[in-house]
Amino acid sequence: MLSNFSLIIALIIISYYNKNCVSSFATEQLVDIRENSERNRFNMKKKGYYSSGEFARMAHVTLRTIRYYDKQDLLKPSFVMESGARFYTDSDFARLSQILLLKYLGFSLDDIREMIIDDTDYHFMENSLNIQLKLVRDRIEQMQLVEKAIQDTTEAIRSRHVIDWNQMLDLIHLTGMEKSMKNQYQNASNISSRINLHSLYSQNKQGWFPWVYEQCRIGPHMKILELGCGDGALWTQNRSLLPANISVTLSDLSSGMLWDARRALGRKDNRFSFEAFDCSEIPYENNSFDLVIADHVLFYCEDIPAVCREIHRVLVPGGKFVCSTYGSRHMQEVSQLVQDFDSRIVLSADKLYERFGRENGRQILSPYFSHISWKNYEDSLLVPDAEPLISYILSCHGNQNQYLLDRYKDFRSFVSRKTRDGFFITKDAGIFFCEK
Repeated sequence: MLSNFSLIIALIIISYYNKNCVSSFATEQLVDIRENSERNRFNMKKKGYYSSGEFARMAHVTLRTIRYYDKQDLLKPSFVMESGARFYTDSDFARLSQILLLKYLGFSLDDIREMIIDDTDYHFMENSLNIQLKLVRDRIEQMQLVEKAIQDTTEAIRSRHVIDWNQMLDLIHLTGMEKSMKNQYQNASNISSRINLHSLYSQNKQGWFPWVYEQCRIGPHMKILELGCGDGALWTQNRSLLPANISVTLSDLSSGMLWDARRALGRKDNRFSFEAFDCSEIPYENNSFDLVIADHVLFYCEDIPAVCREIHRVLVPGGKFVCSTYGSRHMQEVSQLVQDFDSRIVLSADKLYERFGRENGRQILSPYFSHISWKNYEDSLLVPDAEPLISYILSCHGNQNQYLLDRYKDFRSFVSRKTRDGFFITKDAGIFFCEK
């Protein structure tokens, strides 16, 4: 058997005389032997590092894949020796696992680059894994629906010898859900990052959703509609307070969000029903609901007056409308933080509070509702850790990724300095309480 040295010499000679015929396997062995040699010297100083070859074998991928992710700035080694030998850690392995899972689920490398930036903070990692688990479950549910649709269509053709084009359209719709699921992942990731920052560092001990629920004054026999329910957090966090004899309709434009809400609340609780629709066209009769809730929803609507007219229409006389928003000072310190790092960064192309906010909300609502009052949610954030704040920043709808992805380490160091003694953030949010 050839020694490592002899094998290296042999591979060098083969490579020199016949470069095009050297197998990728042989090349990888050459790199692996060299890096293992370097590793032996390196590990005398520091434990817990893996050579590129070891790292690739742990993940059951080729060395070429590891190198490619390095070139694509998806997965950089934790340590590079002067010789060029690369070494990876367990945290790198967690990141690689994330990349491979998302790639398996059909995301492009550009998508993945924006979804995962760093996983050194356990809150960030836990949040990411939970979202990935949700997406896997959604994928399973989707494929089960596709399977049933194929079986039903096949059975119809076999028994009737005709093609049911309505079933075929349903099948096309189901198989076309993948793109929306990807968007759902990114939306859910962004929402979770924002919620995470508030839940960890809010100074008000009463959380947002318990506070909103308290303002709604829900009583027995009420018929309630929530627009833009998301994952149903308003109800899961206040479930023990709900009267037994109420009716709650949860709606959202996203079917994926409704899946999340239905899964969280359970399918057996007959107090809840779920329906996907655009809130500018509410599919219910006049005077159908005692209470309509829109929690941070109106400023996302394309036609806010049309939505208000629909809400007014479906409310009973004397019915209540509770809608939340925020003011111009909300989270202003975060915008200033990124501006101080790079003045080109804008965290939101649209200032949502200008579309519907504390300052102009009463004027927008007054043509449709009476007795409009504002109640402020007294709170602020004091953030001592960089990673949750960075996750929040990366989740925003602006141009930040364009300027931060290539300078992530510098940005993390910058934010770490800013949060060392606690970073104060103003919260300027609350609800408008309206009556028909």
